[in-house]
Amino acid sequence: MLETPEEITAVQELMDRSHAGASGHLQDIVSGNRRLDAAGVLAATTGMKVLSLATVTAAGEPRISAVDGHFLHGAWTFGTDGGSVKARHLATRPAVSLAHVDGERCGIFAHGYAHQLLPADAGYAEMIAHWTAHYGSDPTTWGEDVRMYRAELTWLVGYVNAGD
Repeated sequence: MLETPEEITAVQELMDRSHAGASGHLQDIVSGNRRLDAAGVLAATTGMKVLSLATVTAAGEPRISAVDGHFLHGAWTFGTDGGSVKARHLATRPAVSLAHVDGERCGIFAHGYAHQLLPADAGYAEMIAHWTAHYGSDPTTWGEDVRMYRAELTWLVGYVNAGD
């Protein structure tokens, strides 16, 4: 967990706003001791998590794929090859939806905007160091045009199976 106390507070505030603005159906499902708070999301997202990442085509159609996701400083980070369809989508339409679901045990759902991070950007070096420590090599060396992204979240909810 790399989040500062301020980032944890911001994640909790985002989660509270997201839950309050959700449909009654979602509020009924993600409620009580099933509803994750910021600390629960941070605990559930330690290490690499497989994310279902939805991007948008030029025709406005959703496309979903799986990516390795790392939750860092209150945002999902992920990478892809610059020649991928998702990289083309993100270059012109950065809106994304992301989900990490671990069976019935846990689900974390988010919407936001993914932005490619470049070496001069704040947080880039720390992100690359985190990924390198996890995988044993710098992810930008895995291909000729590996692109790293940070999804700035605008909506975030999570549940946990209260029996676990």
